[in-house]
Amino acid sequence: MAIQQDDNSVNLTMDAASVYREDVYTDRKAGTIRCLTPVKADGTPDSGRTALYVGEAQILTPMGAIPVTFEIEATGLADAVRNYEEAAKVGVERTVKEIQEYRRQAASSIVIPQGGAGVPPGRLGGSKIQLP
Repeated sequence: MAIQQDDNSVNLTMDAASVYREDVYTDRKAGTIRCLTPVKADGTPDSGRTALYVGEAQILTPMGAIPVTFEIEATGLADAVRNYEEAAKVGVERTVKEIQEYRRQAASSIVIPQGGAGVPPGRLGGSKIQLP
């Protein structure tokens, strides 16, 4: 869920035309499939929209488990189960690329200590103490 923030206010209004019922399926080994069934605001099925299938898995790293979420192209649950593996591979590849990009950005950041470590006071403005 994404919350949009306009200026100083947060928009928490749900869209009654985009409501889904969520069913969760798992084999307790590879991961989870969430079936999002479209419903009307009163909870009755909305036959004008198609169900969505979202897969979930985890990448185990030395720092802990990283959740991976991905859409599965499917027309039904059996189709989603068959397509889970391929969709999961794509989702994991996308997540690994995002992690590598975050690492690259973090590694290329220049961090300048506030005190100007190793620089005599008064030389680069890191210290307010001036030596005569």
